Amino acid sequence: MWILMIEALVAFFLLAFIVWWTMYSGKKPVPPARKQLGEEQDSTEKLK
Repeated sequence: MWILMIEALVAFFLLAFIVWWTMYSGKKPVPPARKQLGEEQDSTEKLK
């Protein structure tokens, strides 16, 4: 009986580890680059 309980716990932890591994692995999204305030002012001055 104890062997079945240990086997079930191992299977549960293995499943939890696989889910955790797949959720937090891979590339992280890169936030879009913001324009600096000075660059925006320069471009608006050129239009005037």
